[in-house]
This record gives sequence, C-alpha cells and structure tokens, in this order.
Amino acid sequence: MRVALALLVLLTGCTVLERKRSPGGAASLGLPSGAIPVASGAEPLTPPPVAPAPSTALGALPSLSPLVTKAGPSVVTIKSYARRQNAFGRGALEERGVGSGFVYDPKGLILTNNHVIEEAGHLVVKLDDGREIEAQVVGADKPTDVAVIRIEAEKLTPLALGDSRAVEVGDWVVAIGNPFGLEHTVSAGIVSAKGRSRDDVKGLDPTGYFNFIQTDASINPGNSGGPLLNMAGQAVGINAAVRANANNIGFAIPMEMVVQLLPMLLRDGRVTRSAIGILVDEVAPSDAEKLGQAVRHGAKVLKVLPGGAADQAGLAPGDVILGFDGKPVKDPNELRWLASIAGVRRTVNLRVARSERTFDMRVTLGELTE
Repeated sequence: MRVALALLVLLTGCTVLERKRSPGGAASLGLPSGAIPVASGAEPLTPPPVAPAPSTALGALPSLSPLVTKAGPSVVTIKSYARRQNAFGRGALEERGVGSGFVYDPKGLILTNNHVIEEAGHLVVKLDDGREIEAQVVGADKPTDVAVIRIEAEKLTPLALGDSRAVEVGDWVVAIGNPFGLEHTVSAGIVSAKGRSRDDVKGLDPTGYFNFIQTDASINPGNSGGPLLNMAGQAVGINAAVRANANNIGFAIPMEMVVQLLPMLLRDGRVTRSAIGILVDEVAPSDAEKLGQAVRHGAKVLKVLPGGAADQAGLAPGDVILGFDGKPVKDPNELRWLASIAGVRRTVNLRVARSERTFDMRVTLGELTE
C-alpha cells in the first residue's frame, strides 16, 4: 500500500512540476497542436480523429422541412359548434370539438372525417394564414367516416391527392393536424400495415367499411381529418383513428376509397349503396375441401335474402364468391366494399365456386337498405 501511495504521489508531483514549467500548455512545450501534455518522458497524447457519421442501408434521410412547408398551407383547423339554449331560452353556439382537414380543390373544397363535422350546427375553418371562415357541408358518409365541406375563399393552396395503392409497408409517411388543439403539428413514421379492417380497430361502426393504412406516425385526438402524406407531399390517406391504450398505432382512410366516393358526395351529398342481397363469412379450410379445390380466398355465402338480387340470380348458401366484376375477392370485407360502390341496378359478373365446379353468374344489384 505504501509503494502504491508513493507511486501515486510521484506521478502527481511530476504532472504538477510539468505544469509549473509550462504555464502556456501544449503549445509552449513545443507539442503538436491538439496534443495533450503528460508527465515528463512520456509520448504526447493526440486526440483520436472524429469518425464520419455511419451510413445506413437506407441512405441519408433528407429533411422533411420542404415537404411540410409546401403542404402546410393546405391543412386547416375545423371548429364545430352545436346550437344550445342558454338559461334565458336564447340560442347560443357551444364549441363541441376541434379537428383537422385539408384543401384538395382551389374552389374551396376540403376533405375531413364525418365524425369531425357530424351533428355540428355551425362549422368554422381556420386557415394557415389565420383567416377564419364559415363552412358548409357538401356531403358526408358515416360508414366510411369521410366528409367534404366547402368555404368561400381566395388564394387557397390545394393538396395533391396521391395513389394509396402505390404505398408499401415500410414507406415513410408524414401526418399533419391539430392534436389536442396544437395547430399544425407534424409527426413522421412509416406505413406499418395495410388493409386493416373493422376487426382490427375496435369500437368502430360494425356496419362501416374500413380498409385502413396503419402507421406509427403519431396520431392523436384532433388529428382526425388531417392528411397522411407520402414523400412526394401527396395525401395518400385521411387520418381517422387510433388504437386505444396503444402507442403509435394510428389508422388512415386510404385515398383510393375516398376518390371512389367523391363523385357521389359532390353530386348527391350522400352515398347510395348497392347490394347483392347476401350474408357472407370467411372461407375456412373445410370449405375448400368440400369444394374439392384449393380455395384460399373469397367470401362464403351464409344466407341469401329472399327476393334480393342474389336470390333472383340463383346464388345459394355454401357458394363461395371468388371474383366480382373481373376483380378477385380476397375476403368478405372486400366483397362488401366492391358490391356497395358498384351502383344500384347495375348488372355485374360474379365468379362462383360450388361443389367441384367454378362458373360465372350475372347479378343485377339492388339498393342496400338499413
């Protein structure tokens, strides 16, 4: 222990003596610039060179600032008010919620969620430049949670609508909205999954139509109605829902669904849906055995509604619908959607598997009722 203490005192003493001789530091000792002075007789220590930032397989990620700056003016805050009577029996407006939306047409058309504007007696849109303008509902569809509203304003910046079918799992996306009233909040993440149904997002209308894009970009209350952007700055979805009690699991309505509804919403203010007149379920492995063929997709007919389109065409319980008007049917949810937007009184072709044979059947669609 005494030897160790003596050695420690000795090294300390050498360092102190060296500092006393060379108050000017490394430069006064004639050491290279950046060298660290040490005890006499030892080699000077030179700091290691700073290594460049490691590159990744994804490459350098660019700043999202240009994308956000360009898209920002298109994103709006939507304030909804309900008409209430005050204590004196007079009508008054009471704020019931704040949501998001985005201008997609320079004529003042704005996309948002139905639940943002539903039951609102008065709507006010706040633009990025601070203007607040009263809005009117053009059309709304509760089963898909899509709505279109209009404002009378000039110098609007529309946001381009992108192709949600081209979005792949792992693609970067950006969400812009007003979570908890914090205007123009930006969050980024990736597409976590596609094709999420009402079975994946609990608490939704069981009669609704859902084919969500799942993302880990933060989506919170108030983000509803705002755009989900691809890296080209195009809206590929409308932010709509979050998974309760989960972190960074948000859902957006794909733009593919929205653009299919827009003509009806703009023309009629609502969506009139067509129907085959059947109840369907998933195709089980046992169903494929009964059919005598490798059927891994489609929708199995559980019940044919009397007098409906399917009944008149000859569809029967146990049949499996494999295709709808030339499009393959993946599951019952996809069949419901395709049938609902095809058009009332339109005749379509169904690809049907029955027993050990597959055939085509022509069906004239009826109107879907409540």
